[in-house]
Amino acid sequence: MQDLAAALSARRQQQLYRTRQTLEGPQDVVVTIGDRDYLSFCSNDYLGLANHPQIVAAFKEGADRFGVGSGAAHLITGHSYAHQALEEDLADFVGSQRALLFSTGYMANLGVVTALTGRGDAVFEDRLNHASLLDAASLSGARLVRYAHNDMLALQRKLSASRAQQRLIATDGVFSMDGDRAPLRPMQQLAQQYDAWLLVDDAHGFGVLGEQGRGWCVEQLGAEQENLVMMATLGKALGTAGAFVAGSESVIETLIQRARTFIYTTAAPSALAWATRTALRLVREGDDRRERLGSNITYFRRGATELGVPLMPSDTAIQPVPVGEADAAVALSETLRERGVLVTAIRPPTVPQGGARLRITLSANHSREQLDSLLAALAESRMEIARAVS
Repeated sequence: MQDLAAALSARRQQQLYRTRQTLEGPQDVVVTIGDRDYLSFCSNDYLGLANHPQIVAAFKEGADRFGVGSGAAHLITGHSYAHQALEEDLADFVGSQRALLFSTGYMANLGVVTALTGRGDAVFEDRLNHASLLDAASLSGARLVRYAHNDMLALQRKLSASRAQQRLIATDGVFSMDGDRAPLRPMQQLAQQYDAWLLVDDAHGFGVLGEQGRGWCVEQLGAEQENLVMMATLGKALGTAGAFVAGSESVIETLIQRARTFIYTTAAPSALAWATRTALRLVREGDDRRERLGSNITYFRRGATELGVPLMPSDTAIQPVPVGEADAAVALSETLRERGVLVTAIRPPTVPQGGARLRITLSANHSREQLDSLLAALAESRMEIARAVS
């Protein structure tokens, strides 16, 4: 039997041990942990909607109308008017024939890949894809084929060499740890050339990018192409929780019949779906929020460059600061925390060995003063660590 205590001790020594932080209040750009307030730059609440009063009110209204628990899976008696209305709203928003709710993005990706592929098939994935896409391919029984990050020539070579019965290309739309975007147009051309499905996980683009925040996938491809399947989460820019898959009538009906992560789980609370309808309306009307977020991204990148803080090439709300080794990333994160600034250290296996980093995420709700505080803390913390090393 594996010695779990020894394995956990080894993770601590390697600076790979993960711990939870318990917030005393709501998610916001300032959060309370214990008896101290911190500036937070590690939330995916990109538009600052997680504690929006209209969404909170809609959640309460939904609980009053529908109760708290859904009581059953969607295919039993757990599917309510709130769920149905939200699915229709989402399909209309992205311009697809249908949309289907899942409890999490992880479950959505597992549901899609395992419903559309199996033994004898092949799933082609970017090496920097989210863990849910990689796990989905492994669980499907299909052959997992990985290609170099955003390298369409490498993808084409692997597609042309494949003899699989069915092919599915899966990619992040915006890569969660790097903040860059997938080249979806040439990818879709390859998918059509090789008669493959294209699954785009637009968790970090939906609500933020494109006209009215419809996302990177819709901005680049629309949502009506027969081979295209789009997944997006509701717990990032929309500020609630859950996920949805958008696609053709036949795709959504196939998922209802075959996606085990949809069939065999209790539906999310109706009140949550009801609140998300309000969140979606705020996203539709949220050009001012997206403009503020874009302005914050530009301001932060300019300030970091002036201070000599290295950044990875990202124009999205995800702004990684490359560090290298896990212990150095943890030290920098802890030094920032001492200054009242929360930024998560991202370490292997989430990123490759030697690729540890700080993952700074920006929100429309961050003020210029808060961004200045982050920049000053970054510069001071890097200098403090450099002095300690020398």
